[in-house]
This record gives sequence, structure tokens and C-alpha cells, in this order.
Amino acid sequence: MSLWSRFALIFKSKASKALDRAEDPRETLDYSYQKQLDLLAKVRRGVADVATSRKRVELQVNQLNQQSTKLQEQAEKAIGLGREDLAREALTRKSGLITQINDLQAQHDSLQAEEEKLTLAQQRLQARVEAFRTRKETIKATYTAAEATTKINEAVTGISDEFGDVGAAIQRAEDKTATMQARAGAVDELIASGALDDVTSLNKGDDITRELEAMSSQSDVEAELARLKGKASGQELPAADAPDAIEAGPILDGTEEKATAEKPTEQQ
Repeated sequence: MSLWSRFALIFKSKASKALDRAEDPRETLDYSYQKQLDLLAKVRRGVADVATSRKRVELQVNQLNQQSTKLQEQAEKAIGLGREDLAREALTRKSGLITQINDLQAQHDSLQAEEEKLTLAQQRLQARVEAFRTRKETIKATYTAAEATTKINEAVTGISDEFGDVGAAIQRAEDKTATMQARAGAVDELIASGALDDVTSLNKGDDITRELEAMSSQSDVEAELARLKGKASGQELPAADAPDAIEAGPILDGTEEKATAEKPTEQQ
């Protein structure tokens, strides 16, 4: 196979595939139906033309028959008047008219046969066109339903281009979300293990520092609690001396305070 033959074959195959993708069967069927309607219209015009010609021949035959009848009457009248020469002339003309009438009658019969033939062809063609129209609409409806079903199935399965892009976008979003969640979890683990410092935390430092600060905060809480108890019992301690007050001894409850108040009275 020559280079040009291979190139022609490849071009034809590519063109055929392109045409197959571009071709819509519904449009092709509509075009074929329109061509058949055009052909049917031509056949109908042909039948009408033949019928018109046949009618014209019929009119001519009728006119010639009338002329022939008139010449026959003139010949008979001439014989009655003793004019044989006039009668012979009339009959001669009548003979010529009869020849024309016979020719026209043959032409009329031929046109009538052609008209009947075309009429039968028109009826058959019209029946075929109607059958094609019915089949065309059935095929178009079936193709439309199949096309809709295919698009729905492709949309559901994500095969179509539109939904394929949407599915890819969703997959990318899920992948990015999973990556960010994994990164956040890894950072939390690193912060909890001390490998990384939390720059937003107010307590910066190592574990020992944070523990000491927590103990100091607890001590402040206990001191404030002791001061409040002392205030409630009438022996308020300064906030700064609260730890010393706690170490000096237990806080007197109401009974001990009453005993302390009554002791000077007994001495008096």
C-alpha cells in the first residue's frame, strides 16, 4: 500500500468517526422524511400535469366530434339539395377530422393509462411515506429515551464530563480535608510531647516550669481561701500573710472564739 493510499484511508476513517459523533439520527430521519415528502409532491404534480393534458385532449376530441357531426349534417343537406360535390367535400373534411379524433383518442388513452399509473404510484408512495413517518417518530422517541437514560446513568455513576468534574472536585476537597486533619493531629501530638512549643500559650517554658507555676497558683488559691475563712471568723489576715497564718496554727471556729472572749471575764 502506497503512502498516499494509507493517508487517504486514515483520513477517511477519521472523517467517518467525526461524522458518527456529529450525526444525530433524529436529524437524519427528519431530513429523509422531508426528501420523501418532496418526492411525493413531485409525483402529485406529475399526476396533475398528466390529468391536465388528458383533459385538454378530451376537449379537443369533443370539439372535433362536434365539427364532424356538423359536416355530416352539411353533407346530408347538400345531398338533399342535389349538390353532390358539396356533400363529397363535407365528407372528405369529416374523414380528416375522424383521423385526428382517432389519433387524439389514442393519445387520450395513453395519458389516461399514465395518469392511472402515476396515481397508483402516488398512493403507494404516500403509504410508504406515512409508514416511514410513523417509524421515524418511534425511532426518535426511542433514541431520545435511550439518550436521556444514558445521561442519567452517566450522571449517577459519575462517568459524564460534567459530573466527572464535580466528582473530581469533591475528591480533591476530601483529600485536602483529610490532609489538614492529619496535619492538625500531628501538630497536636508534637505539642503534647513537647517537641513543639505552643506560641499562643500564656505558660511558656518546659514541663518543670509549668508544674511550678501550677503549684504557685494552687498556693495562692489556698492562701486566699484561708484569708476568707479568717475574715468570716473575725480574724482577717492580710492577703500577703495568709500563708504564714496557715502555718501558725489552725483557724479557731466559733466555740473556741467564744471561750477566748469569756476568759478575761473570769479573771475579773
